[in-house]
Amino acid sequence: MPVTVLVVDDDVKFRRLAVEVLAAIGCQVVGEAGTYAAGAAAAGELRPQAALVDVRLPDGDGIALAAHLAALPWRPRVAVTSSDPDATSTAAVQTFGAAGFIPKDALPDGALAAMLLGG
Repeated sequence: MPVTVLVVDDDVKFRRLAVEVLAAIGCQVVGEAGTYAAGAAAAGELRPQAALVDVRLPDGDGIALAAHLAALPWRPRVAVTSSDPDATSTAAVQTFGAAGFIPKDALPDGALAAMLLGG
């Protein structure tokens, strides 16, 4: 059974790309959201096993959302992403339980699979 994933990013084009990349690595995207509030609500409803969260969201800090998601009772694996490769680091996001950080332009390189699938 594929890992279920929630994608939270305000860029619709990027969300479409992320869905394709995630499907290619064997994940099933069960929801998409463009804001902090919508991402938090979707996570509560859908209970995804993993999430891909953008650092910058129009209504809040994506890093704070990633921390919130990583702390949910079912402990989804969370990968943080940004178009700015210097927005944060894997070490920084791992301090609150996220699996890591990956710049958006590096998504298809296999690191995302390792973060979300635990491989």
